[in-house]
Amino acid sequence: MSLDRAQVARTAAELQANFERSGLSSADLRGLTGWTQARLTATLTVNGADPVDVWRLRDLLTQEVVDAGREPVPFSVLTERARASASAWFGI
Repeated sequence: MSLDRAQVARTAAELQANFERSGLSSADLRGLTGWTQARLTATLTVNGADPVDVWRLRDLLTQEVVDAGREPVPFSVLTERARASASAWFGI
């Protein structure tokens, strides 16, 4: 599953929006994921990130937003329908 530039931009914007809605800091996310700041930044921007990390961050942020009592920004590319293909390709 390869994303084109527009899909990368939309996914990065959706991840960022959910990050903001979650109320978490970068330090909080690093603590939850165990990732370095460089890995977190790459994943949030979908720039050189492991696709599995992108899916994991998508799911983590979605849950954190819900846990904060807010409505997550929907994902237009990383949809539940796309999850089946991603699972086959990346083993998520």
